[in-house]
Amino acid sequence: MEVYGHGCRCLEVSFYYSIHGEYFKVSRYPRGHQNLCIGLYTPRDFLNIVLTTPLRGIINTFGSYQAYYESDLLPNSSASAISWIGSIQAFLLLMVGALTGPLYDAGYFRSLLILGSFLLVLGQMMLSLCHSYWQVLLAQAFCIGMGTGMIFVPSIAILSTYFSTHIGLAIGIAASGSSFGGVIYPIVFHKLLPQLGFAWTTRVLGFIILATMIVPNICMRVRVLPAKSRSLLDLRAFLIPAYSLQVAGFFCGFMGLYMPFFYAQVYALQRHITNENLAFYLLAVMNSTSTFGRIIPNIFADEIGPFNVVIPCTLISALLCFCFIPLSSSAGIIVLMAFYGFFSGSFVSLPPTIVVNLSMDARDKIGTRLGQSFAFISLGVLIGTPIGGVVLEKGGFAALWSFGGSMLVLSGGLLVAARVSWRGWGVLRKA
Repeated sequence: MEVYGHGCRCLEVSFYYSIHGEYFKVSRYPRGHQNLCIGLYTPRDFLNIVLTTPLRGIINTFGSYQAYYESDLLPNSSASAISWIGSIQAFLLLMVGALTGPLYDAGYFRSLLILGSFLLVLGQMMLSLCHSYWQVLLAQAFCIGMGTGMIFVPSIAILSTYFSTHIGLAIGIAASGSSFGGVIYPIVFHKLLPQLGFAWTTRVLGFIILATMIVPNICMRVRVLPAKSRSLLDLRAFLIPAYSLQVAGFFCGFMGLYMPFFYAQVYALQRHITNENLAFYLLAVMNSTSTFGRIIPNIFADEIGPFNVVIPCTLISALLCFCFIPLSSSAGIIVLMAFYGFFSGSFVSLPPTIVVNLSMDARDKIGTRLGQSFAFISLGVLIGTPIGGVVLEKGGFAALWSFGGSMLVLSGGLLVAARVSWRGWGVLRKA
């Protein structure tokens, strides 16, 4: 590795990879197709897969905790109250990005990674000792949420410094790690819970997270730093109509997106659509297809533009959310969960790609723009599932699925407006 610095904080870093005796040098912004031959877009994407596995993977697993808390650990708490735990956790993952984005830009990636990893493991271990609602709220919502938030935005922003092309695919591959975690964690939770109990099952998951975080803490490095530090916010970005509209669109979308992640398992059990054993695998089914949903659409996004991919995927996800209403068979809910996982995957993986594409003329502000974008979007994550819980208590599951689908429809409309303001009405135009 070569590092060049000329009295400033902006470094030129070159990496050498040996393939069959030949050495390949990667400098400046490597082109995606050049890195593809190295395997998974250089080790950086592999490390991001490892890094994101416990981040959104933990959030994608909360449906299993929701069902267990309602029936066993916190039976006196309402579904809406319990959902606040998961929504605060997801909210902090994004909201803390408002701080970690500028800190990443200022060169504190290593500090954020180490502290975030510590809080992530600490929160999981403390969760194993919890017996009351406020204890679970502190450990799972706040401690784990802040830990994931310190890592999430930097783990995405670092990719933009390694790729000048195929950024969407690079981010999609990295984001697939969270779906992988969403497959593994619910299965481990379901299999170990009857044998070890809640405390030791949670500790085992904590040790898995600890082992997962060791690799990126040792290996991940920042390639290039900005020449100067910046303010916490880049408010001028909101003067770009496409940027503001996409923030509003994803805000609305995330209000409805997590309804199946939080409530589908409870829905299947309470409506007797599946037995208890199969219900615990529904999240694994959805997260497994979400892995492909975070990679395949991103391949097309690099060719035709992220807006042209995320808009139809969002509207299809809305339709699938409405399709939960008439469900009555186990085969039907399995198929529906599989399709929802795939199409909703792009809604999670493409927002960073859109921000990066809208910021190609200001690469040094990508971290800040990602952070503030996620900060506003996180408010939708925060209030979405608790509102869904209230809707469920007042109007039943039909009202819940209608609420989730309606928010995704509204999101699709705002994203269409963002796309038009950026590239115009041309249907075949890359956007």
